[in-house]
Amino acid sequence: MGTHDVLNKLGGQAGLQGGLDNIQSLFGGGGLQGIVSQLTSAGLGQRVQSWIGNGENKPVSGQQIQQAMDPAALAQMAQQTGMSPDQIANHVAQALPSLIDQVTPSGKVPSSDPLAQGAKNLKGMFNR
Repeated sequence: MGTHDVLNKLGGQAGLQGGLDNIQSLFGGGGLQGIVSQLTSAGLGQRVQSWIGNGENKPVSGQQIQQAMDPAALAQMAQQTGMSPDQIANHVAQALPSLIDQVTPSGKVPSSDPLAQGAKNLKGMFNR
């Protein structure tokens, strides 16, 4: 399952945009900066930097990702989607490296948040 498919699955009826919104809410809402900050605080800074940088993206497990997520947001998303928290975390772990890599093509986090700009701007990135 590709990143686009995972985002659509996590977004339910809201599709790609819903998936992006849900992922952001799992990490406290602060867009790309918030996700990077939460993951770094959870000890995943080197992995995140591999996704932002121009080299190979280091993998991450659902269990590692889950440690950085807001437990209340995860429980709410599990209830809304009918997936278990572990399934959600595994899907996010699958999608996040590619998603962050796609929205940081210059090797650094942009000053304007591509996640906050919505799915429209990201669709073209996934169709490359």
